[in-house]
This record gives sequence, C-alpha cells and structure tokens, in this order.
Amino acid sequence: MNVKKKYGEGAQLIWKDRKRYFGLPWSFTRYSLIKKDNDWFKVFSEIGLLYTTVDEVNLYRIKDISLHQTLGDKIFRTGTITLYSNDTRSSVFTLRHVANPYKLRDMLSSFIEEERASRGVRVSEFQI
Repeated sequence: MNVKKKYGEGAQLIWKDRKRYFGLPWSFTRYSLIKKDNDWFKVFSEIGLLYTTVDEVNLYRIKDISLHQTLGDKIFRTGTITLYSNDTRSSVFTLRHVANPYKLRDMLSSFIEEERASRGVRVSEFQI
C-alpha cells in the first residue's frame, strides 16, 4: 500500500494486517494504523475488492479495548479486537481475526494514551 499516495505527504504506516481465515490472510478486509504528522492518528478498515468500504476511528476517541479469542483463534494465534469509542457513527469498531492480538492490543493502548495526552483529552467514568 502506498501510504503517501493514499493519505498525503507526512503519512506513516504504523501497522497493517488482513482478516485471517485459519491463520492465513485470505480476505479482502484490510486493517491499518496510520499517523499523519501531528494532524491525526487513525485506525482504518477497508472491506472489499471491486466495491470498497472504508471506516476509520480517531485514536483519541477510543474509550475501551476488548480482546476475544475462540479456541480456533488460539490455535491459529489470531483474535478479534473491539474498540469502543465515543464516535457517533462508529461507536464499535472491530478488527476481526488479526494476527498477534495481544501485541496489537498493547500497542493500541499505548498509542491511545499518547494521543489523549497530546490532545489534552480525558475520558470520564461515572458510576451510578
């Protein structure tokens, strides 16, 4: 993927993967984590070959991360990561069957905290 051509000058690819079946990337669902200078830091999901749907979520908007692994996922070392955000359009963003899900979850968590700190965003928790 040519990141600079697709997202403009200053764009940097941090991570990319595909949805996997039996541990192999045999799908037209692509995930990527892109940083563009100090403008934005986003997770993208591109689904399709001829007709492509692209969804994105800003890292500083993510409130919580969840990791799910079935027995099959454990065998093939994959997992599904769900990102919960305060974005109105896509409040639940799912990265299905990605490789090395624990490493990805830790990497996303650290980038999310870094982005929140740089933008001065705080997530408030209320208990009733």
